[in-house]
Amino acid sequence: MRWTVPLALLVVIACGCKRPAPREHRLPTGVVLDPAGASIALGSMPLSMHFSPDSTRIVTVLCGYREQGFQVVDRSSRRVVQTVVQPAAFVGACFSPDGGRLYVSGGNRDVVYVYSWRAGSAGLADSIALGPPPDSTGGRAYPAGLACSRDGARLYVAENLADSLVVVDLASRRVVQRLSTGRYPYDVVVHGDGRVYVSAWGASWIATFAPGPKGLRPGRRIEVGPHPSTMLLDAAHGTLLATCATADRIAVIATQGDSVVDAVDDAAPGGPGEGSSPNGLALSADGQRLYVAEADNDAVAIFARGRENRWAALGRIPVGWYPTAVLARGDSLWVLNGKGSGTGPNPRLTQPGRRGRLDPLQYTLGQTSGSLSFLAAPRDPELPALTQRVATSNGWDHAPAPAALPPFRHVIYVVRENRTFDQVLGDLGVGDCDTSLTFFPRAVTPNAHALAERFGVYDRFFVNGEVSGDGHNWSMAAYASDYVEKTIPSNYSKRGRTYDYDGLNRGKPTDAGDVNEPHTGYLWDRAVQAGVSMRDFGEFVRRKPDGHWAANKSLLASRTDPDYPGWSLEIPDSVRAERWIEAFHGEEAGDSMPALSIIRLPNDHTAGALGGRPTPRAFVADNDLALGKIVDALTRSRYWSSTVMFVLEDDAQDGPDHVDSHRSPLLVISAYGKPGVVHRFTNTTDVLATICRVLHLSSLSKYDHFGRPLDGVFATAPDTAAYAAIMPSVSRHETNADSTLAARLSRHLDLSEEDRADFALFNRILWQAIKGPERPYPRRAAQPHS
Repeated sequence: MRWTVPLALLVVIACGCKRPAPREHRLPTGVVLDPAGASIALGSMPLSMHFSPDSTRIVTVLCGYREQGFQVVDRSSRRVVQTVVQPAAFVGACFSPDGGRLYVSGGNRDVVYVYSWRAGSAGLADSIALGPPPDSTGGRAYPAGLACSRDGARLYVAENLADSLVVVDLASRRVVQRLSTGRYPYDVVVHGDGRVYVSAWGASWIATFAPGPKGLRPGRRIEVGPHPSTMLLDAAHGTLLATCATADRIAVIATQGDSVVDAVDDAAPGGPGEGSSPNGLALSADGQRLYVAEADNDAVAIFARGRENRWAALGRIPVGWYPTAVLARGDSLWVLNGKGSGTGPNPRLTQPGRRGRLDPLQYTLGQTSGSLSFLAAPRDPELPALTQRVATSNGWDHAPAPAALPPFRHVIYVVRENRTFDQVLGDLGVGDCDTSLTFFPRAVTPNAHALAERFGVYDRFFVNGEVSGDGHNWSMAAYASDYVEKTIPSNYSKRGRTYDYDGLNRGKPTDAGDVNEPHTGYLWDRAVQAGVSMRDFGEFVRRKPDGHWAANKSLLASRTDPDYPGWSLEIPDSVRAERWIEAFHGEEAGDSMPALSIIRLPNDHTAGALGGRPTPRAFVADNDLALGKIVDALTRSRYWSSTVMFVLEDDAQDGPDHVDSHRSPLLVISAYGKPGVVHRFTNTTDVLATICRVLHLSSLSKYDHFGRPLDGVFATAPDTAAYAAIMPSVSRHETNADSTLAARLSRHLDLSEEDRADFALFNRILWQAIKGPERPYPRRAAQPHS
């Protein structure tokens, strides 16, 4: 089947953008960027790159929130010479063996775009349909990795959402074969003898296929470890390398016999085996050096080939944020950084207001731009200094200190939805605040204000995550897998991917083969392993037909309150608080309070200005009162002096902040809390580091292992005075009129699940609902800060 995409759907732009390397600064993940070499700015979330046939150009595939397609970089001038914006793209690109064609994934369009390649430039020639045109739900195939047969007659396509390998006859541009690979196939590699290897990202194997008289035939599946993605063929040594990002592992496969002969450990020194995220590979020309892009170390690791083809670690090179690919030629390296130099303030986030052009650069996912680093391959004497820079940037150069904490025996961990510090606490009057950005002031959130004033104002708290898809992973696992990081931009920009997060894959709960599950599991896994009692109220749950709530993970099943609602904007947070307080009183009566309680209070998300629904102020006021009542009940119980409560947002995507788009409210509530401003950097994974210290749990990832526990913020003696919940002065029952522009816009929002709505539109609606139609939203973009 053949379907040609009109040229109007593709924008081809010649440009040359070169920027100086970013200044050193700390990311919301806690890493301090200190990149080596020089770099140029690229577009949104580049995930892969390839040399042109003559190696004078580098093609980078953009898979971001703002734009998708590819960019062409001239090696000698270090300039972007062409940008091609497609409706969608995802990971895959390859050149034909004769160098005359460039094939690029079309993402949710379920096509592969075909470009002519002449004089170092691409021109759209055709497109190859992998099936019927996609419907309104998006792509069914979602092509990822691409590779050509050695004779140029066939194109092999990994269909990421169809769990299959497609064989395309390039003469007729038709699909001639479709073979099962395992869940979420990612990369494709072709061996010199015609064998084809496909990594199953949602499984634990490399699928193999051998040529036969009637096409490919399935071979064995090589077990390599969880979530294999990028592969590299080392033909000279008869091996295939495959990254397993969540396990900090690189599998080495002997292609003669297709068996694993080695596993390269790529964990942070002294870390728990999760958090380096190797996801890009390159070999030196002599095959003696292996270069590995480590997405979460913001570094490139270097390994040396030793006896029996075993690899030994030599050192690391610091690069930009979230490197996704690396190339090597001669004595030079090129490193693709998916998130470039980081984010910054977004005080002009396009909030609801008058009609006008939306600026995605103010939205957290739209703020990040990729970059391409140019480096000289370091000589061995240079590696210790470079390696030390990586260690210092990541905080590995000092052993995790034992936290000096009060004698807590219980942790209550409350996760809310999507607010920034300025949005809620900008009118606090102490700390680093901007009152002009406050949407939910003291009249709406009296409890948040009073709790911050009594227990501490954390004005340098940053959420690790960008949106709820990765935010709940960071909040529950101290880690976001490469799957969520690489697919979130497409999901949130409405490019046709399912919401495969929070324990769901394709809308269904899963344990085995969960493509997004961290290798070391979640906070509850650590608690159960340590024999620590825990109870879940609303996190990683779904509603059953009988109205009760069930866990998305089997380990949580018996530890989840079936009467506590999960995500539903139809249910007030005050109802959730009443259910938790009822359960808590039962625990108190039986002296059975679990050591760890996880509580989700999601309705500060709001329903925008949807007619007949609570106003944003009413939603947030009810959320605030629910929190106040929970604290009120805790402080009047026998457990008050032995409990610490952490209250944070999973992400900060739905508001402006004058410091950074990731800055968010944090409340640390205990009898040992003390008033004042805490102006030290802390983030989501620091909170998890503190929780793990309190409950004597082992680390989840390198982020909490090397984190900064909150061990200097508590008083030496407890203040056991009770807290009295405060009723907001804004009515919790006010509703949106159905006749406003904001109400009409809100009808287009999908609020059935978290983060299904168009967030640019959603933020416009919030601005109008809160600020009024007379006040236009600001439109000019702010520059990212250092």
